[in-house]
Amino acid sequence: MHDKENRLKAIKWGCPERIPISIGILPAAWMRYREALDAILARYPIAAAGHREQNRDYDCVEGTYVAGKHVDAWGCVWCNLHTGMEAIVTEHPVPTREAVHALEPPEEDEGFPHGFMFLRLADLRGFEELMLDFAEEPPALQMLIDVVRQYNVRQARLRLAEIEEEEAIVLFGDDLGMQNSLPISPGKWRKYLKPCFAEIFAPFCEAGHHVYLHSDGHIYEIIPDLIDCGVSVINPQIGANGLDNLVRTCKGRICVDLDLDRQMFPFWSPDEIDVHILEVVEKLGAPEGGLWLKAEIGDDVPLENIEAICAALEKYSLYYS
Repeated sequence: MHDKENRLKAIKWGCPERIPISIGILPAAWMRYREALDAILARYPIAAAGHREQNRDYDCVEGTYVAGKHVDAWGCVWCNLHTGMEAIVTEHPVPTREAVHALEPPEEDEGFPHGFMFLRLADLRGFEELMLDFAEEPPALQMLIDVVRQYNVRQARLRLAEIEEEEAIVLFGDDLGMQNSLPISPGKWRKYLKPCFAEIFAPFCEAGHHVYLHSDGHIYEIIPDLIDCGVSVINPQIGANGLDNLVRTCKGRICVDLDLDRQMFPFWSPDEIDVHILEVVEKLGAPEGGLWLKAEIGDDVPLENIEAICAALEKYSLYYS
């Protein structure tokens, strides 16, 4: 069965042939492990789908994964100290509330990069200043939100016009959580941000497409709200949310592309990795579908653990077959 068809069956609880699986490999991992990593992937073609290529340049790194400073379309300055890993924003173009009044969206259309709504607000203002804005709720907060929301609505129209498939899975990414909580209360998230996500996602839902949202951090309290906004597939972190919380919040309600516990991959034994993935399948999976599995691999994950991840993903993706 074609991978997309299988994923659609899992989204719609249509009894997929197997649990859809994938791995994400950071450029730093390729730079460190090189041919040894390629050799592992060759043994697990289903887990490694999309990563096999001939004559790979292991040192080819682009964009903000390159060490140095990068400026995006909004004027945010990204700083990277380690080629192969992602950068962070260290210089914010709207440092004061007064500056919000002069903020104009870019004329450039950059689509939906990772961090298109909430993180965009934090990148523009700076995290601490944005948290003060949410606490004090000055008029500048809604002004800032409106500028970013309207730009994203424009990007949504452009992106929708480019989709040629009848039933597409449309990918978005925005980290909405901290390690142990939301950065703002669920009530303020619903007041200020829920309407933005609903408006941005609505054109895709109305056209019959499926919205996939990646979000790092602790978010399980607002997953029902994201469902209301039209999200069909949620990609949460297990470590920040807890497996039982995700089972209670998501199972039977929304398809989960679970971000397996990547923070523990460098430290677990191969047997512990196998147990982890089996537990996820047993608790969150079902023959009808509703579960995908994803593993992110950085340069701190030992090769034997990378092999264990790939092996367990392929093995347990057939748990219900």
